[in-house]
Amino acid sequence: MAERAQYEELMRQFSAFGAVRRELGRILPSECPSGSAAVLTLLCRHGDMRMSRLAELLAVDMSVTSRHVAHVAARGWIERSPDPADKRSRILRLTPSGLAQVDELSRRTAQLLADRLGDWSDDEVGQLIRLMTRLRTSFDDSRSAPPRPTPAETPHAPHTPHPALDRTTRTPA
Repeated sequence: MAERAQYEELMRQFSAFGAVRRELGRILPSECPSGSAAVLTLLCRHGDMRMSRLAELLAVDMSVTSRHVAHVAARGWIERSPDPADKRSRILRLTPSGLAQVDELSRRTAQLLADRLGDWSDDEVGQLIRLMTRLRTSFDDSRSAPPRPTPAETPHAPHTPHPALDRTTRTPA
């Protein structure tokens, strides 16, 4: 396991990574801000979906997702059609214009990365991809795992609950 100083340095690097994200954001077309780009990219990657699924993938509130969807729909990049299984829901689908926009976003991003990482070897770029994928997977795994108990929750002696607490009904979080 890494030492605390390494984790602290890793946190400093995460903070500094904001500059990379900002530069990637600056190459987006003015009519396609980062939220819209994320919607288009996710629809391209995962296919047609309900707005609730998109909100889950974006990891944002449904109201934020609705604003992003309205923005891309107004530009003709997606269409919203009734869900045959539930007429109250809508299925989001990329249009040919939306697919062209995704292609343009991909071209711009790939060009910027090629410019900035031109002195990196293919092996170094591959290693970065593998490590970033592993990092993201570690965080995805931690969201589905039960929370780890804090030291205060893990006493050395077995815990005997208060009798009144045994009678209460608890709803899992």
